[in-house]
Amino acid sequence: MSGPLRAGVVGAGVFGDHHAAHYAALDGVTLAGVFDPHPDRAAALASRHGGRPFASLDELLAETDLVSIASPASAHAKGVLAALAAGRHVYVEKPVATDLADADAILGLAARQGRVVACGFLERATFRDMGLFAIRERPIRLEASRLGPPSPRNLDVSVVVDLMIHDLDLALAITDAEPLAVEAEGAAVANALFDEADAEVTFDDGFTAIFRASRIAGARERSMRLVYPSGEIAVDFLARTFTNTTGHPLAPVFEGADPLGASLAAFIAAVRGEAPSPLANALDGAKALDLALAVEQAVGR
Repeated sequence: MSGPLRAGVVGAGVFGDHHAAHYAALDGVTLAGVFDPHPDRAAALASRHGGRPFASLDELLAETDLVSIASPASAHAKGVLAALAAGRHVYVEKPVATDLADADAILGLAARQGRVVACGFLERATFRDMGLFAIRERPIRLEASRLGPPSPRNLDVSVVVDLMIHDLDLALAITDAEPLAVEAEGAAVANALFDEADAEVTFDDGFTAIFRASRIAGARERSMRLVYPSGEIAVDFLARTFTNTTGHPLAPVFEGADPLGASLAAFIAAVRGEAPSPLANALDGAKALDLALAVEQAVGR
């Protein structure tokens, strides 16, 4: 696809605002506007970044080439499927859907329509730019913590689908092995769905991944430790630092990094046919969702 691309945003919350700001600043992209069930929110976002508020999703889709779905997680699949049915390329914030039937429907419709679907796993941009995906040595162990204080956002899904899924995706992205067994525990403390969870996933080559997630923690933590036969890599996503004893060369990419900008740029490149795939596609989103639901099932046992 050549020429200027008309972009739309579905959802005028925090992430919708971020997407609109990036589209408005991207070369070769025009922000057509935004749709939100609350017209006042859509109007406020459009006034900040350009474009116009649309009265319905159908009206937005009629005036765009691609859209970002930044609505609540439980509404992601509906928005993605509507956009694909209209022939639009889609960038959807994680999760790609909240059940596997919808994820499969998205995969099938995207293939039939020949449209790009990107899933918003932003840490992939950091790992790519660091050079982690270029390491051919197989990891032995992964330990990840993703904790945050109470928030009114994303309570329509559990902490596993809200927070832990980022680290589940990274584990799947750094190994070719397949998940073999899942053990987990957790609790719904302040809300109807799980607010905290701990999981251990064993892969078929012996790789073990440990995950800890909470949305009722006293302080934020975003960290990961990767163990290889040659050494360890420890990443602090909040401090924007890492240590590396493996001997594999890694780039210090945190200064001035913009993971969302990098992820959207990769999406646009895939839409234009300049790249074979976005950083994370619909299949990646489906695999991460499958593992997240397996963790939820293990917590519930």
